[in-house]
Amino acid sequence: MPQLDTSTWFIVIMSMLLTLFIILQLKTMTHQFPINPQSTHLKQTKQSTPWEKKWTKTYLPLSQHLTY
Repeated sequence: MPQLDTSTWFIVIMSMLLTLFIILQLKTMTHQFPINPQSTHLKQTKQSTPWEKKWTKTYLPLSQHLTY
């Protein structure tokens, strides 16, 4: 059974990482970022959900029976 030739793995992995880095850099260069970003004060609004206003019944699993 022949041995697996791993002599080229290093250059393949390094070239892949370099290519991924270049692609990532090119993709981020296309984005437009504001020069002076201003801090925006976002209003914290509480979302009202229907289950907050009413009590919901919680059921026990079928395997647990309470005896009174």
